[in-house]
Amino acid sequence: MTRQEAEAIYDAGKETVVRVLLMMDARIRALEERVQSLENQLAKNSRNSSKPPSSDGFKKPAPKSLRKKGKRKSGGQPGHTGHTLAMADKPEHTEVHRVKECEHCGRSLADQSVEGIEKRQVHDLPPLRLIVTEHQAETKTCACGHLNKAAFPEGVNAPVQYGEGIKAAAVYLKNYQFLPYDRTCELLNDFFGCPMSEGTLCNIITQSHTLAADPVEKIKELIEQAAVAHFDETGSRVDGKLWWLHSASTAQATYYDIHRKRGREAIDDIGILPDFLGRAVHDFWKPYFGYDCLHGLCNAHHLRELIFAHEQHQQDWADHMIDCLLDIKEAVDLAKQSTDHLDRRQLHTFEVRYQQILDEGYAQNPLPPLPRNAKKRRGRRKKTKARNLLERLDEHRDEALAFMYDFNVPFDNNQAERDLRMMKVQQKISGMFRTEDGAKAFCRIRSYISTARKNAVGAMDALTRLFSGNPFVPALNTS
Repeated sequence: MTRQEAEAIYDAGKETVVRVLLMMDARIRALEERVQSLENQLAKNSRNSSKPPSSDGFKKPAPKSLRKKGKRKSGGQPGHTGHTLAMADKPEHTEVHRVKECEHCGRSLADQSVEGIEKRQVHDLPPLRLIVTEHQAETKTCACGHLNKAAFPEGVNAPVQYGEGIKAAAVYLKNYQFLPYDRTCELLNDFFGCPMSEGTLCNIITQSHTLAADPVEKIKELIEQAAVAHFDETGSRVDGKLWWLHSASTAQATYYDIHRKRGREAIDDIGILPDFLGRAVHDFWKPYFGYDCLHGLCNAHHLRELIFAHEQHQQDWADHMIDCLLDIKEAVDLAKQSTDHLDRRQLHTFEVRYQQILDEGYAQNPLPPLPRNAKKRRGRRKKTKARNLLERLDEHRDEALAFMYDFNVPFDNNQAERDLRMMKVQQKISGMFRTEDGAKAFCRIRSYISTARKNAVGAMDALTRLFSGNPFVPALNTS
């Protein structure tokens, strides 16, 4: 073998070793990324991500509130209205227990005057039963031969029917307390002696769905005209398939609807946001940004993501951003007691601090270097979750800090999350809606009840008014 042949074999061997090393390095990097991804999934819980508390299982994270400890003691505060059972001024029934004879010597005390009375009251339910009202319409024949018949009251259409109260109770139990059809019928029978069938209950639900159409349409209009509204969505099953339950709400009004889709198609079909001109508060889901209105981002979501970045990836800037956002919130809450804005000095101080934290984050999370064959590579460079969060807080700082510039904008999207919470409870109880019509009826009735309760009208009162033809419609400013 010549020297040249030996060198050629040696060079070929080096190239093979280099190729193998490069392949191994790429493989190791891919495995490291996968391990990191799996560790991230295991580390996420309801405290540091958007996962619901129900997903935490038996290993729930230890409570760790971001709120600063207050100076007041726990429990009711001075001036708080209590709910202790109180003596009634005018009881419906009074039973007098007389002293007939002396318990010591047995002498009769029947004719002796009463020196004092000790009172004790028992609050209890009266006997529960349906009250039947019979309507009798007279008929009279005039001298001219015409037969005259008195008119029945409006709504009295059948020989035997249920009244407004029992209908309202049935809808209340089914759509507000989330009882299944069979248990609702069982309760009505046990409590009121009303053996209602599931078919009748279904017809009553359908009737309330129809009667609530106009009030709920008015609720939609009120939300469309609001200065600030909250938007959110959550998964919901209809006939075994994944649908999406959407909500739009303010402090005085709530609207729910359900759709097969989650994105822009659903939002356009449902309405409100396409015509909304105020500020939409949401959780940075991109389809919301496709609408021409002001936006505000939920900082509760940001705090959870920042906690994860700090605890799981040791991102110091994330911890500093948590403190910054909470300090701004505290300053805004304090300023709200006497004014409707922060002064320019405070705004400038917070803006500078916010930018400094972003600069710190960028220094800690530089963009990854381009690969050697970058000219042939398409698409964007892969970024870490911390880098993506950092860029969101930078590019959408006006939306993230909207609560600082406009006191009408809340710090988070808690209003929408509270409004969706009971919808998730319904799903946990029932599992799913059997039909689309049933899901639509539930959303409309729940929109009506939720709006009524936000305006200090009880659910039973609102439903009774619905069946009586005098439904509740809020006339308040929903800004």
